[in-house]
Amino acid sequence: MGTACRPLTGARLRGAGWLKGFVILFAAVEGAKMKISRNWPIVIVGCVAGLAVCLATVTPTMFGQAKPKDAVSKDAAPTKIAIRAGRLIDGKSDTPLTNALILIEGDKIVSVTPGGSAPAGVEVIDLSKATVLPGFVDAHTHVLLNGDITAEDYDAQLLKQSTPYRAILGARNARIALDHGFTTIRDVETEGAMYADVDVKTAIANGEVAGPRMQVATRAMTPTGMYPLLGYSWELKVPTGVQYVDGVEGARKAVREQVMYGADWIKYYSDRKYHFEADGVLHSMVNFTDEEAKAIVDETHRLGKKVAAHCIGSDGIAAGLRAGVDTIEHGDGLTDALIDEVVKKGVYWVPTITVGAYVAPGRGGNWTKMVDLEKVAFQKSLKKGVKIALGTDAGGFDWKELNQAKEFEYYVEYGMTPMQAIRSGTVVPAELLGWGDKIGTVEAGKWADIVAVSGDPLKDISEVERVKFVMKGGTVYKNEIH
Repeated sequence: MGTACRPLTGARLRGAGWLKGFVILFAAVEGAKMKISRNWPIVIVGCVAGLAVCLATVTPTMFGQAKPKDAVSKDAAPTKIAIRAGRLIDGKSDTPLTNALILIEGDKIVSVTPGGSAPAGVEVIDLSKATVLPGFVDAHTHVLLNGDITAEDYDAQLLKQSTPYRAILGARNARIALDHGFTTIRDVETEGAMYADVDVKTAIANGEVAGPRMQVATRAMTPTGMYPLLGYSWELKVPTGVQYVDGVEGARKAVREQVMYGADWIKYYSDRKYHFEADGVLHSMVNFTDEEAKAIVDETHRLGKKVAAHCIGSDGIAAGLRAGVDTIEHGDGLTDALIDEVVKKGVYWVPTITVGAYVAPGRGGNWTKMVDLEKVAFQKSLKKGVKIALGTDAGGFDWKELNQAKEFEYYVEYGMTPMQAIRSGTVVPAELLGWGDKIGTVEAGKWADIVAVSGDPLKDISEVERVKFVMKGGTVYKNEIH
């Protein structure tokens, strides 16, 4: 990843860091030796956390470790920074502000004003030749996955890579997302890596590794036998990419379990087996019964969480809407009637166009036609006022091969103005996450999550794929503006 991904804080190895990691790992291994079967998720979590802390402290440049938490006294005054922005797209205004001054204290924005001078003694970051924007938000990622074009790609990761190893890669992928300007992500399941997304999220929040703010969905769920790994001998016990859940009571219990272990969202797979019929509509086979899906949604909402539903075909989308889900993921098969229902219910749509276009050539079959169909659905949804939140399905494509900010470019190609596309990747997903009062715009009171590019994305939206400056919570993680 080179110098671009090294932390700017100059953090050095903390003497006790490796010891802390090995203590965590030792405790987990001892727990495994004791064969405490009821606590097997905790054993796995302990192993993941121990290995990740050990590696992150021994090789901080690999993870882009943030500034050590103990570098500043708790009693010290918050750091004050001023950013001089040549052009500011603040997420609220219809046109950019010129020569704006952004004052930051600690992790929050204090004020945003046109012109003016920075207070005496405040560090000034000169972005006067750049376009400054709110930190980007990706509402659909998989940090524990690294490419999923074919079944072989997917199966190899679950069969040949341990959960601790995948968690290490997950931390690396989170750093890649941050380097691309995504200061917040919603990670919508671990694809067989249990609750390792919670570990990555916790490590970032604790300052052990650098990465975006995260909301996570942990394991996701389908009924038995309706998600890989499939097709292996019945004599073999192979891992599964999701938690298998059956029956209304099983659904409620699974929701409670996932929330107990740290899920911010519950995700379920509404459908599979996508196909076109004589009516020209993309159909699919629905996974859960209506009673099961409703139980998932009801229990999730009762516990104060929200539900994301993987819905590609029209049948799966309709089933998700009947159940009362909060977000539709993918949504290729949206029809006029379904779009109207999405608008009526105020449901968010997360299209993930990038991944569909990326995997279609390798998957063949109906996938290319599905990509074309989603473009039509996108254009209709835009006209009808659907709340479209940017999501890329990063992980479905290799994190190292494709910049997830490509999604912005598709939105403009499909009919959004550049400003609409930028809002779809800032303001709208912030509201989807319930963080509209914290992120999504550059204004007083919000977290200081700020990115910058050299050019003007309102003239060339691809500029967002060349982020040169990244700040999250008042800490600079990247600055290549000259």
